[in-house]
Amino acid sequence: MKATVFVTLKPSILDPQGKTITEALHTLGYGSVRDVRQGKYFELDVDAADAEQARALAATVADKLLANPVIESYRVDVEG
Repeated sequence: MKATVFVTLKPSILDPQGKTITEALHTLGYGSVRDVRQGKYFELDVDAADAEQARALAATVADKLLANPVIESYRVDVEG
């Protein structure tokens, strides 16, 4: 089963890379882009009996290794 983990900075954390991208987009004429938040994307191929087990495993991995819970949050999607 494939689990996808999206890790992003929490809204209260400043995102200097996202700010730089936003400013670059404005320079290129994309003024309607109000904000950009950057993050990380992980694909996990897991052995699991069902989607809930795959989701739980991916969440555990994200909690322990993929995300810093102090400054980041994450979302898990499972397909298959």
